[in-house]
Amino acid sequence: MTRRDGRLRTVLTVFTACGALAGAALVGAAPASGAEDGTAIAPGVEYTQLDIQGAKGVTHAHVLDVDLRDPRVRVGLLHPGAVAARAPVSRLADAQGAVAGVNGDFFNITETQHPGVEATGATVGPAIAGGHALKAAVPNGQRFGPALPPGTTTEDVFGVGVDRRARLDGLALEGSVRSHEGRWTLGGLNQYALPEGSIGAFTSDWGSVSRVRATCGTDTERAAPCSTDTYEVTVEGGRVVSAADTPGAGPVASGSTVLVGREAGAQLLRKLSVGERVTVRHRLVAEASRIPYGMALGGYPMLVDGRPLPGLDDTTAAVRTAVGIADHGRRMLLLALDGAPEYRNGLTIAEVTETMRQLGSQDAFSLDGGGSSTMVARQPGADAVGVLNHPSGGAERPVPNGIGVFSRP
Repeated sequence: MTRRDGRLRTVLTVFTACGALAGAALVGAAPASGAEDGTAIAPGVEYTQLDIQGAKGVTHAHVLDVDLRDPRVRVGLLHPGAVAARAPVSRLADAQGAVAGVNGDFFNITETQHPGVEATGATVGPAIAGGHALKAAVPNGQRFGPALPPGTTTEDVFGVGVDRRARLDGLALEGSVRSHEGRWTLGGLNQYALPEGSIGAFTSDWGSVSRVRATCGTDTERAAPCSTDTYEVTVEGGRVVSAADTPGAGPVASGSTVLVGREAGAQLLRKLSVGERVTVRHRLVAEASRIPYGMALGGYPMLVDGRPLPGLDDTTAAVRTAVGIADHGRRMLLLALDGAPEYRNGLTIAEVTETMRQLGSQDAFSLDGGGSSTMVARQPGADAVGVLNHPSGGAERPVPNGIGVFSRP
């Protein structure tokens, strides 16, 4: 599918005044949810294109409208099987059998400020796939991506519960390391950056990438030097089987846990001896919902209960991806801007927020943008998905996760 296949385009005009978003008006057609504008991708999944007039010019958007009330529809996390791994959205979607999807969370894309340290490709925020917690959030100061809006954190997530309703929430790590030495709080789970002075757990979900990056930077400065006080302990079958002064690399065996400590956390781990019994527990705890999540991923909220968050950036325009929640969580809207040269100016976060509101979202959540922005879908009868938008880098960028839409006949 391409954006020039004869489908009716709607025109969404986003007005700005005095440097702040003042309002918006839909011109010439119904919103993306209107039946006359959409093209069915699969049962419960509809595709629409929009031309949007923003402050920096016209941009083009691709929208998927997903009916979560349809029992044939399911939403899941697209991921390559390891936290520290990346693949193009199209490959992730085809591998998991999704009919459509978009890219997900911001991620550890480069380590130019830490020469010799391997970039992990791991995401900033928490992630849940199939009800299983894959990872927790890095400290706010260690994130990649634009500055967080005031009042938001790296623990913020978009998720779909086992009740099939989409919602915004926060997911915090709750965990501990127990031995005869005492009980220590766990500070991280499969994260590319650990809080200063903490202990982090790495499981088989992490992958084989080096764990050194987890001990670099500080809670407030991502580019700060790597810690010189580190220690690593491997726990297998409930006992310590090995220890090292520096974090290692390579896959973590299923059922095993590698504990990485920095500063005070390293000093605690040095108290453990090979053969000693150790119990490691961890879970992600939702801030608001008591309904377990089938899937969740990080980013940051832009619109909550129909109101834009204060302090949203209204000056920096870019190609972006976002997800919206409508009809009290029973409908999901996925938006990806086009990165073709004529549209590459994109929209500001404030403009994307207003766009999502006009499309019917009560809540909206920003995902990774720029060269990562990708939307894919599979035409009825096709064997594989195709890329709907034009990625701004000229080709799909490998990403660590995304939102996948699954639909059965």
